Amino acid sequence: MEFPVSQRVVSRFQYLAEAGSTNDVLKESATADASGWPDLSVVVTDNQTQGRGRLGRVWLTPTGKSLAISALLRPALPGGGALPSHRLGWFPLLAGAAMTLAVREVVDAARVPENADAAPEDRPPSHEVTLKWPNDVLIDGYKVSGILSELLPDARGIVIGAGLNLSLSEHDLPTLTSTSLLLVTGTPPNPDAVLSLYLTRLGELYGEFLAASGDPHASGLLQTVTELCGTLGSAVRVELPGGTDLVGTALSIDADGRLLLKNDIDGELQAVAAGDVTHLRY
Repeated sequence: MEFPVSQRVVSRFQYLAEAGSTNDVLKESATADASGWPDLSVVVTDNQTQGRGRLGRVWLTPTGKSLAISALLRPALPGGGALPSHRLGWFPLLAGAAMTLAVREVVDAARVPENADAAPEDRPPSHEVTLKWPNDVLIDGYKVSGILSELLPDARGIVIGAGLNLSLSEHDLPTLTSTSLLLVTGTPPNPDAVLSLYLTRLGELYGEFLAASGDPHASGLLQTVTELCGTLGSAVRVELPGGTDLVGTALSIDADGRLLLKNDIDGELQAVAAGDVTHLRY
């Protein structure tokens, strides 16, 4: 598999025919050779054998039908200073927003008819592409992409891993709540085109965030994430890292990227920094 367009978008690009985990490969490589793996280095495979999701879940898909993408970010402010640690929570949301924008562009492009004069009823159906806080991408409520962010062991960078379902059939799907670009659009996607869109959006949002010294308001990142996030306004259940659950209504995202939730039990407003969200349908 070749990625000529994607290679031009980032500082270093490595495609692997197989990898246990692209996040592990990139973490180990970037820690052992920091100068050789600069900001916006990327490792990609279409055959990941030991992928991980949030909360320790396994992420496995058939060879050649999905992408595992890991991007290395070494954030530094314009003056050379370090990004404040309390802004690190924005990177999963930033990557989720970038993937949402890329997937939305692919899905929308598939609706453009070959015949420009085609009647509206003859065009493919429209689809809702949204971000589920903090970093899953959904198409019509079904997951097409998930993201896992990890600090380097030396804390000198962040590795953002993304799994993207490209051409999985119904029989290939890892869960009943998953989908793929093929199933949604009816057309096998071009892996390089999709990947380059994601990496381009990631670089743009990342650059704007750093240019604004990590300010989510000034960079526009908070507004972008808010507009893309289908979680807001929804009834949700949040499974917290400690194993407890919160049930309520997701209201907004605060300046630290936390989800603000109105608890159903007492009506209190609670800020959630990490958790697994389920959209409830009554």
